[in-house]
Amino acid sequence: MADKKTAMDKIRNLGIIAHIDAGKTTTTEGILYRTGLNHKIGAVHEGETTTDWMAQERERGITIVAASVTCFWKGHQINIIDTPGHIDFTVEVERSLRVLDGACVVFDGKMGVESQSETVWRQADKYGVPRVCFINKINQTGGDFYKSLESIHNRLSKRAFPIHLPIGFEQAINGIVDLVEMKAFTYKDFTDKALVEGEIPADMMDQVKKYRSLLIENAVAEDEAMLEKYFEVGEDGLSTEEVKQAIRSAVLSGNFFAVTGGDGRGVIVEKVLDMVADYLPSPLDRGSNWGIHPKTGDEIERKPSEEEPFSALAFKITTDPFVGKLAYFRVYSGTITAGSYVYNSTKGEKERVGRIVRLQADKRADVTEVGAGDIAAIVGLKGTTTGDTLCDQANPIVLESIDFPEPPVSIAIEPKTKADQEKMGIALGRLAEEDPTFRVRTDEETGQTIISGMGELHLEILVDRMKREFNVEANIGQPQVAYRESIRKSGIEAQGKFVRQSGGRGQYGDVWLRVSQNEQGAGFEFINSIKGGVVPTEYIKPVEEGIKESLANGIIAGYPVVDIKAELYDGSYHEVDSNEMAFKIAGSMGIQEAVKKANPVLLEPVMKVVVVTPEQFMGDVIGDLNSKRGRIESMEDLPAGIKEITAYVPLGEMFGYTTNLRSTTQGRASSSMELDHYADVPGHVAEAIIAKNSK
Repeated sequence: MADKKTAMDKIRNLGIIAHIDAGKTTTTEGILYRTGLNHKIGAVHEGETTTDWMAQERERGITIVAASVTCFWKGHQINIIDTPGHIDFTVEVERSLRVLDGACVVFDGKMGVESQSETVWRQADKYGVPRVCFINKINQTGGDFYKSLESIHNRLSKRAFPIHLPIGFEQAINGIVDLVEMKAFTYKDFTDKALVEGEIPADMMDQVKKYRSLLIENAVAEDEAMLEKYFEVGEDGLSTEEVKQAIRSAVLSGNFFAVTGGDGRGVIVEKVLDMVADYLPSPLDRGSNWGIHPKTGDEIERKPSEEEPFSALAFKITTDPFVGKLAYFRVYSGTITAGSYVYNSTKGEKERVGRIVRLQADKRADVTEVGAGDIAAIVGLKGTTTGDTLCDQANPIVLESIDFPEPPVSIAIEPKTKADQEKMGIALGRLAEEDPTFRVRTDEETGQTIISGMGELHLEILVDRMKREFNVEANIGQPQVAYRESIRKSGIEAQGKFVRQSGGRGQYGDVWLRVSQNEQGAGFEFINSIKGGVVPTEYIKPVEEGIKESLANGIIAGYPVVDIKAELYDGSYHEVDSNEMAFKIAGSMGIQEAVKKANPVLLEPVMKVVVVTPEQFMGDVIGDLNSKRGRIESMEDLPAGIKEITAYVPLGEMFGYTTNLRSTTQGRASSSMELDHYADVPGHVAEAIIAKNSK
């Protein structure tokens, strides 16, 4: 089975995305059970799920690593990626969406759209990924399909339309009405082997007709030929196949979302699988992928075809306890065979492809060849990291990579014993290879090892993995905030002149720089405006390097300077004494002088914090956020007397917040945080930070 190739129009690369605890992993388990991969459904709370195979995932009942599983349904090959819902692991969602063709968004039917549902929805919009929606847990007390649908309309998109309606309410739900086929599909117990086809309950007929009309009317609107036919013959004149075709075209447009609901553990998952097969795109539907030639920079097209030269993107690296380093990759064109060589055009290196494996979470099946549109993993690539392009050396291409945010939280880490010292270096290196939002560096002054990540939970889990997977015991310090520095004045000019005469050949470098503010998030930009060779071409690059090195340690408190433009517009050189090093030092001196004059400021990361709390604790929660220099953005009512508070709070005030929140609200409130932007640090806070750093 593993080595049999599936036609490309029958492949579905599917992401399952949602807010934490909406039931993504349970739904994935249901899918694996229904497609025959598992003989029983693993329960998250019992720690026996397939895709959550890391010890930390099973203990915490959350997904950390996006796991890839391949299964088969009615002639379709479905490559599923079960992504995490917790905001600290948002990069896992981001990199999965880059290589997926379609997604199934899972919602908690008791809560409707939650904060993280909005984040993953926006990420899917960013990558233009067509979606279907599954409202889970509507069979539980408080579960409500229609209220959840309303929250999708209010918070995400008005263009979400049910293609199935639930039969019954809460625990009494026992099936769905299919609005396309106009039939009912029921079960006695969610564990039933198959759905029973039957007539639509008479008391639902009016509602069914209303939702069917809405569905068809909006689906045909995306296809002109179908719209004309619809005006001629009406909805009853369209065949089931034509309705399906209209819904498929609408979903593929990215502006229409088919919705169903049920119990993710149950037989109803078969209907979710049908939706994936019928309405989500194949690699052919997603069309060509574009990249650039690594030498010329010309744009190159790669069609999704096995006849084209090979191109693929490595979207994830993991260290497997049994086989070593695994590189997950998505093939966009051509084919790749085990034992062959591929060219890593990002790094400019040739790599040998050892084994190719198709993954069923942590189990694996060897395959000899993988073609365009498919997802698999390679064992044994040495230099490849996340976001690298693999291609045919005779036809090189660099595909658009994945941008990762700078991690805002840092902690110092040290090995407990001398024996752990070397092992810790290896462990941190491996973990940093796997996770592009995890950084490791050595503090020049203290000699301490500093690790940085997206949040406290992120770092906590990485330290835990180090202990379990690499047997390294470590002590960790207090979390530190990754502050930044920037400037607030533009058009400031300064000279950097380095002259040293000491008998024989001297040193001479002279530059004039103009610095200005750059847009927030734009980073550093170097502009070369030298005319007439007043600074020879070979010295321009060293000037830029000198500036960059100097900006890494800012003027105010030694934090990196960001969002700044530096223009080199004048200077002078000496025929004999000028060299690259002299100009590098001149660049460094010039930028320091300019930044000092340009009103330098300290910036701090500000988090978007969403707290979901019972109404009785709302006053305490808001008071607490205000005391942390928080700015309350909005308050919304959720079902069952629950309030959702959104606020912007500086990261420096938020360490240990989850624990405090639990104790304030008797464990009944939950929160999520994501980096939103950097903002100027208020004067008195900045003074304290500067004083602390100058000790």
